[in-house]
Amino acid sequence: MFEDKSLQFMQIAMKYLPEAKEQLDKSGVELSMDLIEPFMNLFMKVMQEAYELGREDAIANK
Repeated sequence: MFEDKSLQFMQIAMKYLPEAKEQLDKSGVELSMDLIEPFMNLFMKVMQEAYELGREDAIANK
């Protein structure tokens, strides 16, 4: 289950990566895979916690 969600979360992140890169470029921050990895890991934690929160809410409202 988590593996499926992790893949979906990563696909969402990749969808918005060009927009993030554009914003960072405007700020003078160069984006590289070395720099992005810690942020992707953080994003995955945030998305998993948000998913669990929504799941718990859905279960409670059945």
